[in-house]
Amino acid sequence: MKGKIIFFSIIMLALSSKSMAQAKPNMPKSIISTSAAVRTYHDDKTLKAMSKGELVELYIERMKVVVKTLPLIALATKPGVTLTDLGIPADDVNRKSLDLQSEATNVYLEVTVDFLRKMLPYADKTQLVTMVLFYEQTLKALHEVEAQ
Repeated sequence: MKGKIIFFSIIMLALSSKSMAQAKPNMPKSIISTSAAVRTYHDDKTLKAMSKGELVELYIERMKVVVKTLPLIALATKPGVTLTDLGIPADDVNRKSLDLQSEATNVYLEVTVDFLRKMLPYADKTQLVTMVLFYEQTLKALHEVEAQ
């Protein structure tokens, strides 16, 4: 009896997740990925106190935000803005173009992150601190432009 309940539960879960996935394509898609956001910024002292492993992860995280944001700043400067918000027709051609751009960015990031995880441990810790600060200053400057 328990086996039937578990089996039925798994079937219902699979069907509900499939229907949710099918409903997704009709929803407006953000031009800039919602994962492209920085919630906290660091100062030099805080970064110098971090381990090299922490700095590598922070560097990679900041690099991802920059890659997902900077090429698109003429359209939007923060996640959540859709084609419709900008007055761009959300037709099949434009949605496909946005999907292709997003897919290409994800492939690029996958390859780059793999490379960086292998190479950055060899980087000088001071250089990692400097570059994390550079990425964060760049992102802060972007938000200042956005406020104008």
